[in-house]
Amino acid sequence: MWATKSLEWEFKGQHLVFLPQKAMFWKEERTLVVADLHIGKVGHFRKAGIAIPKLMEQEELSVLSDLVHEHKPQRIIFLGDLFHSDHNNDWNWLVLWREQFPAIEMVLVKGNHDILHESYYAEAGFVIFETFATCTFLFVHEPLKSASLINEKKYVISGHIHPGVKLRGLGRQSLTVSCFYFGEKQAVLPAFGKFTGNFCVEAEKSSRVFGVLSEKVVLL
Repeated sequence: MWATKSLEWEFKGQHLVFLPQKAMFWKEERTLVVADLHIGKVGHFRKAGIAIPKLMEQEELSVLSDLVHEHKPQRIIFLGDLFHSDHNNDWNWLVLWREQFPAIEMVLVKGNHDILHESYYAEAGFVIFETFATCTFLFVHEPLKSASLINEKKYVISGHIHPGVKLRGLGRQSLTVSCFYFGEKQAVLPAFGKFTGNFCVEAEKSSRVFGVLSEKVVLL
């Protein structure tokens, strides 16, 4: 286990735990929420002749397994881009991982990179939705546009953009870190996959930004 520090936040009457492994645990629903795992991306680049360590994706699934054992979720919601692209050998690792947790409901909110035929996901035990609504939240892959948010009654939680925030030191040095971004009407979760970049978000006055700093999560 890690010597890490998560951050618990009460929001809309619910208790959300932001994990330094870049996932979120929703206590009331015993639900682990993960965005942009991008399994298969390593294999995609290897097929193109780019040397990427083969163990990278197994390590990410191992981290996810540790989170499952620690928090014991009844459900996992993947906010899209679970598998990066076309079928490759990395799909077998994902299937083997899924088979370890047959009692856990696994929901995939389909992302733009989830292009495999739905039969692959169904056979592996994932249930696919375009959007996934609960009593409190609406889970989507891409953040909703302002026009769509106007009439949306539920608070929206998304992924897709791999949010990051730039931290500046006393000098000219700066560092961009992944973050959990919670705006007035919607939130964006950080990408779980390590083989991804960050898109710097502009924080509004009404927003809350939780930065992932090495082995802890802090309110910025």
